[in-house]
Amino acid sequence: MTQTLDRYQRYHEQFEEFDSTRSHAVPGWLQAVRRKGMEDFSRLGFPTARRGNEKWKYTNVAPIANGEFERASERKEQVALDSLKRAAPWSDDWATVVFVDGVYSPKLSNASLNGGVQVRNLADLVRDDGALIEAHLASLAPTDDDGFTALNTAFVDDGALVHLADGARLDTPLHLLFYSTDREQPYVTYPRVLLVAGTEASATVIESYAGAGQNSYFTNSVAEFVVGEGARIDHYRLTDESDAAYHVGSVRVVQKDASSFRSRAFYRGVGLGRHDLQVTIDGSGCECDLGGLYLTSGRQHVDNFINIDHVKPESRSRLLYKGILSGRSRAVFGGTVFVRKGAVKTDALQSDKNLVLSPDAEIDSKPALFIWADDVKCGHGATAGNIDKDALFYMRSRGVDLEVASRLLIYGFAAEIIDTVRVPELRSYLEKLFLDAVPAHRFEFS
Repeated sequence: MTQTLDRYQRYHEQFEEFDSTRSHAVPGWLQAVRRKGMEDFSRLGFPTARRGNEKWKYTNVAPIANGEFERASERKEQVALDSLKRAAPWSDDWATVVFVDGVYSPKLSNASLNGGVQVRNLADLVRDDGALIEAHLASLAPTDDDGFTALNTAFVDDGALVHLADGARLDTPLHLLFYSTDREQPYVTYPRVLLVAGTEASATVIESYAGAGQNSYFTNSVAEFVVGEGARIDHYRLTDESDAAYHVGSVRVVQKDASSFRSRAFYRGVGLGRHDLQVTIDGSGCECDLGGLYLTSGRQHVDNFINIDHVKPESRSRLLYKGILSGRSRAVFGGTVFVRKGAVKTDALQSDKNLVLSPDAEIDSKPALFIWADDVKCGHGATAGNIDKDALFYMRSRGVDLEVASRLLIYGFAAEIIDTVRVPELRSYLEKLFLDAVPAHRFEFS
């Protein structure tokens, strides 16, 4: 896993420039966090080794490791609001915070919120009052065992802080939009999200990534969610970028007693994408509900690495991911549920279901359970294959055209996830996005 300094010299040069221009404006603790991130990246590098690299066994990140990405230190162009509304889900009723090429855009943002809820740009808050950030930044996403997280932390600057005071309830969905422009040279951005929800707080957060054009860029994002006692967080994550884009996103969540964390992740467009989600249930009486939908085509590659860690007793978790694969695309699902010693009366189920529309498409699915406690109810499973021929026969017998019937059955497979979206505007957007993306296909059975 250790790689030479020379191979990543450009990142070290970029960091030296970044550190020299930012160090005077940030407190010592943040400077130390950044430098430790760079030190850990120097030691870890990117996970390109083929042996002893189980977490990345089915995903080759060499195109990222070998890419000549420059840091997007400033916006190269102005972005029109209409462009954002066409590229990503949008509602004027939402509170929206926009980052363009990793840089916070107050002009495009509209985050008018009710009392007890604070949404700020990390860069601004560090200068004003960084106590909350100091207490939580990099606490859930340490830099000592993951090169991508280490690199993101080394360059942490602009980003979103969401703080919900005890009992605070966000009345409208909060949309964090990270938009990448079209540039001639490949570039990298490092989005960062930190959400801290106090006791009995609640919010719906939409985190979306969209891009313009077809040129290459790399998004390396990290999000940390602290869900306090009795808090309820609904989190939606959408990646809809170009086939030339690379996206590695890490999300780390910790839940306290009687809290609820509900996640829905959607992958529609990306050349090579990775969604690394880990939820630590460090409380009793918690609810954790994770769902995802990915649609791949062409030569796209999407990797979902989803982990739930039951540390305390009497909590419930559900995990359901679905994939639709066509062309020569490839998808990876690694889902693991840990039930620690003492986490009795845990109720955990996980499932990964895939619809493979092409003989050249491939899915590598590896669900797993590790149980160290008695008196638990756990199960897991994975499927990959075609549509039930009886369902197709039923529709054809009602006079539905073969291609139309095939398309409806494919979308019906996806709808099980989309229909669980609780934000009407977002659900409508996803319905159209995925319906338009369903490939032309004719199911044939001998």
